[in-house]
Amino acid sequence: MNVYTFSEARQKLANLLERASKDGEVQIKRRDGQRFVVKPLQSKKSPLEVQIINLNISTKDIVSIVREMRERH
Repeated sequence: MNVYTFSEARQKLANLLERASKDGEVQIKRRDGQRFVVKPLQSKKSPLEVQIINLNISTKDIVSIVREMRERH
C-alpha cells in the first residue's frame, strides 16, 4: 500500500488519486501519526449497462439477419 505524507498528498494530488484508482486505496500520514485512507467509490452502474446505439434498423430486419445466421450454422 502506498503511503503519502500530508505535504506529498497536497503537492501530488493527481498522482495520489491515480494510484488510489489503480491500487484500490492509498494512505495519507500526518506528522502527528494519524493516517487517512483515500479510495475510489465503487460505481453503482451495472457492468451490463451499455450506451444505446441507433442503427435505424427495424425489428423485421433483425429477425431476418438472425434467421440468416442460424441457417449458416
